[in-house]
Amino acid sequence: MGKRPIIGITMGDPAGIGPEITIKALSNFPLYERCAPIVIGDAAVLDKAKLITDRAELKIHPVKSVKDAKFTFGTIDVLDMGLVDMEKLETGTVSVMAGEAAFQYVKKVIGLAMNHEVDATVTNAINKEAVNLAGHHYSGHTEIYAELTGTKKFTMMLAHKNIRVVHVSTHVSLREACNRVKRERVLEVIEIANQACIHMGIASPVIGVAGLNPHCGENGLFGTEELTEIIPAVMDAKNKGINAQGPVPPDSIFSKARGGYYDIVVAMYHDQGHIPLKVIGFVYNKDLKKWDAVEGVNITLGLPIIRTSVDHGTAFDQAWTGMASELSLVNAIDYAISFAGENG
Repeated sequence: MGKRPIIGITMGDPAGIGPEITIKALSNFPLYERCAPIVIGDAAVLDKAKLITDRAELKIHPVKSVKDAKFTFGTIDVLDMGLVDMEKLETGTVSVMAGEAAFQYVKKVIGLAMNHEVDATVTNAINKEAVNLAGHHYSGHTEIYAELTGTKKFTMMLAHKNIRVVHVSTHVSLREACNRVKRERVLEVIEIANQACIHMGIASPVIGVAGLNPHCGENGLFGTEELTEIIPAVMDAKNKGINAQGPVPPDSIFSKARGGYYDIVVAMYHDQGHIPLKVIGFVYNKDLKKWDAVEGVNITLGLPIIRTSVDHGTAFDQAWTGMASELSLVNAIDYAISFAGENG
């Protein structure tokens, strides 16, 4: 076995499901055969989380630097930041303390990656309201990573099985999202998507570009963005040798992607890309009143470091019950390992 990549995993909001799914994910021996994971968080929180997940046999190993980690199965290394007062922690709710801790975990793991102390980063969910209440005014992980790494050209990719989607815009209002559908930005995202597919081993990616308007605007009847911005961007991509196709009506493009026609889809805004992925990856069980599956991976493309993430929120409604599924986190770690291997 070659050198295992070191994967830095943020614990996420301490009041959410991040701590418990981290414990569950790191209970898998095969994962340790493929990587050397270290959690960035609070040891005291993980100690409590292992009890509610019936993983009392696991040892939580607090460290102050990556070089002190053991990276052995059965011992969870945690770069202990000591930011959570367990007597004041209210689980399943928004708080300044939890928001501050979650932000600092992210800031720390970015620093570790930029200093080449970890080979890739994986993030558990933060609560945007809590982070903003703590004084850090970002709309999400993607924007934090972009600013702290000095990245100007980036995009979010969601992936579940054979469906991949990247976004022209993400955390902005729908009105603002329409304003951001510009030729230069659409081309930029197509180029990033093409390069990401090549990194994932797809030699000749086929990229489906969604329209913005119903029926792709019907030649200007329902909107002109396809004519003035999206079609020119697709032609620009073709002229660069990229197999971009579109614009394709948004209500059919994902069915074709699921069937394997496209390797990746360029969505024009947040919900256009998120909804189809979550319809497939998130499965709610009405009878048991719980989620049978919460799967999907979020990858930020264009960064100088590797960042993958769970594709769900803090799930305060089920936090600290021990019932949350770790599958999305496991998948995110798998993607991080793959990207780290490619870059290594």
